[in-house]
This record gives sequence, structure tokens and C-alpha cells, in this order.
Amino acid sequence: MNLALWILQGLLALAFAAGGTMKLVSPREKLIANKMTWAADFSDGQVKLIGLSELLGGIGLVAPWATRIVPVLTPIAAACLVVIMTGAAVVHIRRKEPAIPAIVLGVLVALVAIGRSGILA
Repeated sequence: MNLALWILQGLLALAFAAGGTMKLVSPREKLIANKMTWAADFSDGQVKLIGLSELLGGIGLVAPWATRIVPVLTPIAAACLVVIMTGAAVVHIRRKEPAIPAIVLGVLVALVAIGRSGILA
């Protein structure tokens, strides 16, 4: 179970860190042009905040648990990413866009939150 959680955490950390960095460093207009049309509904600052949240969440999925420095932050980071992905799914559904990627990512980070919180132990 521990190995499966580590693999999942690593893959999710990469996905969130990459997606967050892209939102953080790319102009909103470029994101919209690259088929992230949801960004048109948000200000530049809001898109940057979403990107920063995803980047920090991705780091939080791995760093605290790996370093054993305040490891309780890993399930907290995962739970926060669940909230972000829930919001993303709502935005995509309202815009009549596919919400499946956000829902899948949300379910996967929920598994990390549950697995690392010790609820099932």
C-alpha cells in the first residue's frame, strides 16, 4: 500500500506542479489560446493564484512525507487539492466543458489524503 501511495503521490505531484507552473508563468491570453478557455472567466491574478495553489499543493504531496518534517501536511495538501479540483469540475460543468480530468484528479488526491491520514490504518 505504501509503494502504491508513493507512486500515486509522485505522479500527482508532477501533474499539479507542471499545471500550476504553466498557469503561474504563462499570460492568461496564452492559456486561453491553448484551449484553457476557462481562464477567460477569471482575472490574471486569480489564474496566477490557482497556479500557485496547484504548484504548492504538488510540492506538499511529496515533500513533507519524504522529509518527515511535519508529515501531516501531506494529507492536508491532498485535501486542499481535492477542494481545488472540485472547484475546477464545477467551472467546467458550468461552461459545458468536459470535467472528467478534474474529477479523476480529485478522486486520486482524495485517495492520497485518506491513505496518508491514517484513516484506513
